[in-house]
Amino acid sequence: MPDISIRSRSHTELIDITPQISSLMPRGMDSGICNLFSMHTTAGLTINENADPDVKKDIVFLLDKIAPWTNSMYQHGEGNSAAHVKASLMGLSLAIPVRNGRLHLGTWQCVYFCEFDGPRDRTVCVEFTGTASHGK
Repeated sequence: MPDISIRSRSHTELIDITPQISSLMPRGMDSGICNLFSMHTTAGLTINENADPDVKKDIVFLLDKIAPWTNSMYQHGEGNSAAHVKASLMGLSLAIPVRNGRLHLGTWQCVYFCEFDGPRDRTVCVEFTGTASHGK
């Protein structure tokens, strides 16, 4: 299964990768699970609303409050401790049900790749497991 390649453009950004995931759905798959895994320690994955861009702004705002970039308490020497903390808070993997050959997301939901140390080239591993429709 091919991975998704992502090029982030900002230091911190939530990127809707739902269309790329859907394009990798195996032909004939009826039901199952789509497993996603971020291959990075400073980027995460989440599912949230895609209708109002203020939701993304609010998430980034709160994460910056929880793990600010300027904190003299960080011990990690690379200067990106905030990105590591934010990625851990968001999580590095997701499991999404597949029903009727589609990602089974809610009306307003999408899958976001969460960049916290960009801009960079990134990779998300995608794996589908499930059953075929058998000619339905």
